[in-house]
Amino acid sequence: QVQLVESGGGLVQPGGSLRLSCAASGFTLDYSAIGWFRQAPGKEREWVSCIGESGITRYVDSVKGRFTISRDNDLSTVYIQMNSLKPEDTAAYYCAADTTVSSRYFCDSSGVKYEYWGQGTQVTVSS
Repeated sequence: QVQLVESGGGLVQPGGSLRLSCAASGFTLDYSAIGWFRQAPGKEREWVSCIGESGITRYVDSVKGRFTISRDNDLSTVYIQMNSLKPEDTAAYYCAADTTVSSRYFCDSSGVKYEYWGQGTQVTVSS
């Protein structure tokens, strides 16, 4: 049974940092691409970042230079380090897995390629 479990969310002051984890089970992370998405109340889901099978990474412009995605295949876990957090980063954050990657050097930002989704972890940036 495929499962994705996010953790690491919480309340942080503006300028602070959090590291979110996405623990994967039921499939081989090594051969998958993982994406992070977020959704704020009253807003549409937004793609944040992804990491391909080869380790290639992509970021939405609003988080470039502040967020870093990484993967530890041995631990079957993907991380997203979030620094210099802003109130507009407040959202529920979700990880998603694409286990049928067509290229090792690509990860999807649209969301349509991801078959499995986690339940989410809340990030609140507020003073």
